[in-house]
Amino acid sequence: MVTHEEILKIANLAKLSVTPEELDSLTEDMNKIIGFADTINAASSDKSTDFDNINGLSNVLREDSAELSYSRDDILKNAEDSEDGYFVVRRRR
Repeated sequence: MVTHEEILKIANLAKLSVTPEELDSLTEDMNKIIGFADTINAASSDKSTDFDNINGLSNVLREDSAELSYSRDDILKNAEDSEDGYFVVRRRR
């Protein structure tokens, strides 16, 4: 359990000023945070629990497959300028 003195020491190290009105609230909040961390530390870390896949899904991604595309001529027909089957791009300075 965190005490008022420990809160004041932490505040001093962090160069924070704590008023007496804030001290009770900060002490209570710090104790809640530490209690929560203790709860997490007490949780079972069984290897049988799989948190990476909580929905039981496997291989949800589709297989990659090659599909037909537009022909090079169709792609280049709206190009401002093309040469030897490639877009011609102006050099920027």
